[in-house]
Amino acid sequence: MKLSGKVAAITGAARGIGKACAKRFLDDGVKVVISDVDAEGLAAAAAELGRPDALRTIVGNVAKRADVDQLVVTAVKEFGRLDIMVNNAGIARNRDILDITEEEFDEIIGINLKGAFFGVQAAARQMIAQGGGVVINMSSVNALLAIPSLATYAMSKGGMKQLTSVAAVALAPHNIRVVAVGPGTILTDMVASSIYTSEDARKTVLSRTPAGRGGEPSEVAAVVAFLASDDASYITGQTIYPDGGRLVLNYTVPVKEK
Repeated sequence: MKLSGKVAAITGAARGIGKACAKRFLDDGVKVVISDVDAEGLAAAAAELGRPDALRTIVGNVAKRADVDQLVVTAVKEFGRLDIMVNNAGIARNRDILDITEEEFDEIIGINLKGAFFGVQAAARQMIAQGGGVVINMSSVNALLAIPSLATYAMSKGGMKQLTSVAAVALAPHNIRVVAVGPGTILTDMVASSIYTSEDARKTVLSRTPAGRGGEPSEVAAVVAFLASDDASYITGQTIYPDGGRLVLNYTVPVKEK
């Protein structure tokens, strides 16, 4: 229970990786505030997680600075401090690069990157006041891979890599570590809707994953818990990739015979 007594805030926690992180933190003795734009889903997640003594919810859109600020305010009001911020909220759209609209571009960059930036700022202000903390950004292997049908998602996660790096350097003097987690293909609703769009698509992804399977949200949550703990006290500015070996195999391009 190395995290016992800490306080964490998690965005995009109505389902998937965010909810798994909340469960892991609660199991590790952390008090948690979870946020999501989906009020119904958030309520269902809270009911499933239980622990009304240690769990609070707040509906919010991370693309709005005021909503992110309010998440931090809620954590401090309810539990007295904020030790861990997990900027997890994110969406993906499977689109041909020529078909991406301005509205789609703004939506994905607004949630995935701008929302994380707001989370870093809001958390850091509180953490500076209390003497330190850890910010964990949810990146992706798509920060490094170039999958054309996920162009906007990849761009947002590429930006997340640099957000993590520059924030880590800027906040190190304040005893704040900033790190990121870059999952491979994790079995979430987002993957089902944007990546596993057909059986052929699923087989293609698995053919490029040495582990031979998709990851579980709990496996990502375990990495998040490690990075939030003092066991990772000398890690900052880095992105850790739980990806089943995806990056070391690398992405392959079909060759057409001339």
